[in-house]
Amino acid sequence: MEGSGEGGRVMLAGLLAASHLMPVELLPAKVSECARDAGFPHASIYLADLQRTLLCPLTGEGAQDTGGQRALPIEGTIAGRAFQHGDILPAGPAEDGVPSWWVPLLDGTERIGLMRIATGRDDAHVREDMEALAGLVALIVISKRGTSDALAKLVRAQPVSLAAEMQWHLMSPRTYADGRVAISASLEPAYQISGDMFEYAIDGPLVNLAIFDAMGHDTAAGLSATLALGACRNSRRQGADLIGRGEAVEAALIEQYDRKRYVTGILATLDTRTGLLQWVNRGHQPPIIIRDNRWTANLSCRPAHPMGTDLGLPTTVCQEQLQPGDRIVLYTDGITEARRPGGPQFGLDRFTDFLIRHHADGLPVPETLRRLVHAVLEYHDGHLEDDATVLMCEWIGPHLEPPDEAADRTGLASRGSCPPCESTRALPAM
Repeated sequence: MEGSGEGGRVMLAGLLAASHLMPVELLPAKVSECARDAGFPHASIYLADLQRTLLCPLTGEGAQDTGGQRALPIEGTIAGRAFQHGDILPAGPAEDGVPSWWVPLLDGTERIGLMRIATGRDDAHVREDMEALAGLVALIVISKRGTSDALAKLVRAQPVSLAAEMQWHLMSPRTYADGRVAISASLEPAYQISGDMFEYAIDGPLVNLAIFDAMGHDTAAGLSATLALGACRNSRRQGADLIGRGEAVEAALIEQYDRKRYVTGILATLDTRTGLLQWVNRGHQPPIIIRDNRWTANLSCRPAHPMGTDLGLPTTVCQEQLQPGDRIVLYTDGITEARRPGGPQFGLDRFTDFLIRHHADGLPVPETLRRLVHAVLEYHDGHLEDDATVLMCEWIGPHLEPPDEAADRTGLASRGSCPPCESTRALPAM
């Protein structure tokens, strides 16, 4: 890799070669072994839990044996700040006194955890080597996640419901960005979701968005939402337009439940070449547009009936011309209708004000949404009566390059888009 020393190349090559046939329990030891080739005497891995409140140490001994390492809270810690903002931050000295650093672990733009890397060097190539190691470790973790119960158990602070078990494995990653769009989503209660789903997919210049809210708060609601997502995805990949996708979901629900279960939703497509947003409303809360961080509007569109009810209402395709920087917000009623016992609802005004204020504070979109759902939980005294889901998509512009704005929106600006350019920047002072 350009800019890295021979030790960095040996480190990455050795870890990559070992990863193909390596069970996940050997990953921490192998990472530490290979890191020493680049002059890093210690390297450890922490993964964020499902609710994004804790950073859990991956030791190779399973979720119940952390080898004396403690899970770290995200709120109020330096490690948490590195996770929240995507920054490399000092972690204090390791056991042998060598300085160490918190380095974000990223799957594309989705934050999955941190590495703590010790190094006595501060030359121009250290940051590049640390970021390269963290990038490769993140890819290995993601590649193992689908077949590892150990990883699944590690990131769970409490039991996961059957519906949540199904839904988390079907939904898109919580963050995505390229030069044209930045997308982020959040969902609570993370361990007990029952009827909400979100979806986005990139198809050349088109960005397909969807949000679903199934009737009920039980396993049947989870099954209905799962069926809706599968039918939408399947019909879209066979060329169905927005109306056709909604009809496919309705047909699947009627066939399975004979009009006894229904799902509301928004199905949308954004053409990143022009900024034209088209959508259909199937009995759901209308989308919100945030413009210039001060103007908001609900996008009105005559709603058709909820999918699965077969009420025969016509489906209307509505459209809105976006400006670069506009943010489309899709959400379920669990966000706005959360309330304390005897108190007012969280409400649409409080919801949009939260998004605007935190964006103005310069927080990455994933962190804004993480804080939003925790604010909703706190407003509801920690227990939601309904799923609360929000999906935000910002249209940056029509061009794939440069991705600087997308990096800034998702908290990657400090890492840069060009490693050789970034390698000239010194590490922050201890």
